Amino acid sequence: MVEAWGLFVLGLVLLALGGDTLVKGVSGLAQKAGLSPFTAGLLLMAFGTSLPELFINAAALIKGEPALALGNAVGSNLVNLGLTLPLAALCAPLLVRMRLLSPLLLVLVVATALVMVFGLDGRINRLEGTILLVGFVVVLVRMVVLGRSEAPAVRTSVETFASTRTVLWLNLVRLVIGVVLLGYGARDVVQAMQGIAPSLGLTPLMAGLLPLAIGSALPEIAAAIVAARRGQGDMVLGHVIGSSVCNLLLVIGGMAVIAPLALPASFVRLELPAAIALAVVLVPMLRGDARVSRGEAAVLLLAFVGWVALELASLSS
Repeated sequence: MVEAWGLFVLGLVLLALGGDTLVKGVSGLAQKAGLSPFTAGLLLMAFGTSLPELFINAAALIKGEPALALGNAVGSNLVNLGLTLPLAALCAPLLVRMRLLSPLLLVLVVATALVMVFGLDGRINRLEGTILLVGFVVVLVRMVVLGRSEAPAVRTSVETFASTRTVLWLNLVRLVIGVVLLGYGARDVVQAMQGIAPSLGLTPLMAGLLPLAIGSALPEIAAAIVAARRGQGDMVLGHVIGSSVCNLLLVIGGMAVIAPLALPASFVRLELPAAIALAVVLVPMLRGDARVSRGEAAVLLLAFVGWVALELASLSS
């Protein structure tokens, strides 16, 4: 058991290092290829933090654990909205200046509802997975178009985030190292969870929803707190909302395209409705005074704690 937890922690460290290295490599290569720093930063800000989930889920599928992968994908969204975001806002209220975040949040609500509808029959088939993937591409294009109308201060902030050396060989090395670290990290956390889950009385699905989703989010939580204290509310919201959209459209869509994905009834009853509720609660915060206060963060955090309590209660019932 101790060895499994040690392997889990090691895997999380490798995922954090690999994700950061790969993001820098991709950003440098994209800019070397002619992509503007703002566009590169915009895409990486929104979807770069989903890289660990992508590798974790790929490793889980390879090891024959689709339930673990599904739990991690949806659990990561709940952790993003109910833990990462409120903890950052409790440290420092988040001022939101980036205008495209509001429509992106609405995309998140719609995408979650779409996954719910697709899962009413207990599965997401390849056609439905393809629809989710096409939706992801449309969202990417729309983000780039909307981003062109952002204020100069917002553009500068995003460009600073994407700032990196564009030397070709360096970024190729970063790319290779990042992929290797992510691959080994994902393998380790999935292998560890296969040993930890039974000892905690958790099903693979529940293991993905709770310990795996929360554990893999710890580096992002730390980064979000630092960004909040620096007054980078756009970065925090961009990571949280963009990563959540990516988990639904790219990760779940991709899993379903590879093989029809079984969706437990509990997902339609509890997990996906909880994800929609957290996203909907955030809508008036961004459309009102365009900030997430400490009081609003406390509401999100309490809602997350309530969801965890319901999940734990379902284990004992």
